[in-house]
Amino acid sequence: MPDDTRRRILWADDEIDLLRPHIRMLEQKGYAVTAVPTGEDALSALGQERFDIVLLDEMMPGMGGLATLDAIHAKDLQVPVILVTKSEEEALMEEAIGKRITDYLIKPVNPSQVYLACKRVLDTGRLQESRRARDYAGEMQRWQGIDVRGLDWDGWVELATDVARWDVRFDDLHEEGLQQAHLDFRRALNIEFGRFVESGYGNWVHGGDPRPPLSSDVVRRSVLPHLREGRRVVFIVIDCMRLDQWFTLEPLLDDYFDIHRDFYCSILPTATPYARNAIFSGLLPAGLREKHPDLWQENSNDERTKNRYERQLMDFQLEREKATPTRPVKYMKIYDADEAHATVRQISSFRELALVSMVFNFIDILAHGRSESDILQELAPDEAAFRSVMKAWFTHSPLFDILRALSRQDCTVVITTDHGAVLAKRAALVYGNRDTSSSLRYKFGLNLNCDPKQAVILRKPMDFMLPDDGINKNYVLAREDFYFVYPTRFHEFERQYRGSLQHGGISVEEMILPIATLTPRGR
Repeated sequence: MPDDTRRRILWADDEIDLLRPHIRMLEQKGYAVTAVPTGEDALSALGQERFDIVLLDEMMPGMGGLATLDAIHAKDLQVPVILVTKSEEEALMEEAIGKRITDYLIKPVNPSQVYLACKRVLDTGRLQESRRARDYAGEMQRWQGIDVRGLDWDGWVELATDVARWDVRFDDLHEEGLQQAHLDFRRALNIEFGRFVESGYGNWVHGGDPRPPLSSDVVRRSVLPHLREGRRVVFIVIDCMRLDQWFTLEPLLDDYFDIHRDFYCSILPTATPYARNAIFSGLLPAGLREKHPDLWQENSNDERTKNRYERQLMDFQLEREKATPTRPVKYMKIYDADEAHATVRQISSFRELALVSMVFNFIDILAHGRSESDILQELAPDEAAFRSVMKAWFTHSPLFDILRALSRQDCTVVITTDHGAVLAKRAALVYGNRDTSSSLRYKFGLNLNCDPKQAVILRKPMDFMLPDDGINKNYVLAREDFYFVYPTRFHEFERQYRGSLQHGGISVEEMILPIATLTPRGR
């Protein structure tokens, strides 16, 4: 009985009888080879059997190699093709590559060359996957040797960066055991990161040293230095973008920009009304409420109104820092495709502006929409799929069009996010009165209570520089991957929000965030 597990090679060459030594070597290496003398015969064979790879002679009577290649693609056959040619002309190679050949060989070829070319095409993915698995096992061993309780901010950034890069690499690594080990490690990491934040955060927000750069430092550290040097700056905030998600997008920008990456720590709660207002105001929430009480919207029932004054807050910050440019500044908040396409059309006018600030809400909208849409949940059932959907959006988005247009202008682009999100997996009971805020990863209200193993309970809001409206106002901030559910209808809401992406609490994914400074290559 024939061995159906062997890799199958179809080789089309009008001098196939001269290639018997090559075929014998391939068969000795475990391949099954079908040899045919014409392109027409190759197409006939492909219509009857499945092959793992096709070797095509470029110069055959009748249908030549490139014509056969066109016919293979016309049939939408996804088989890899290696073109074998006597010609070394660059124009021919460019045409062949343009037709999506997988590889090419120049005659005369010896048996080893053919074997190695086939092995490279057929086994590269498996070998790379095996190598990645070994690399990850080594990384895991190194991580487990780190005393995470002794890490400072820089140490946490380095570890979070390594873990986020592996999140992205695992998107192409189909090894369930390693993926589960990675998820378990991330979960354990968040336990220790929660301790790090709980013990240090109060000191950070009260000016203690050393401390990580916080949301309120982003503009002062990453935008104003460029303005003061007379550069035009486009400042882009992509709402709710995690570090691993940025690593998914960053390679798409490499051809257009030189990229310098830095990191900062989101303030608490890691939610838009706090974190993004802190970015644009340069102030922590308690300071913002004190200096601009008319602009502080924590108790608003409309989520959009809680950040409606970002343009004014940025103006106040520029004035306070004595960095107001002589040329005009512009602020834009982009919620939908129409607004985004309108912005693309305005790009040329940005040349006259000293500072353009843009907020893109797509990822946050996608994260929230995923909780409410069965279709989105099917498209993005887990974090890896969410990265894939986000990358697909970005590749075809007006934001990518905007960035490519900016790469041809004399400007500096600063891209960051206001907070990340965590995949909510475990429900935590929370108790409070009916006026308690509705968010799932943080809450504020009167006499709130929950299990301290599942959340940080903040009895004195000013300890974390959060507004204290009076007696008994508390905040609770979820740890790790917990999300808050009230005792009433507990199981209903537990099921509804399990597996949703949420923000507001304490986790590596929500708090360790990228700031990328992009210098156009085409400048």
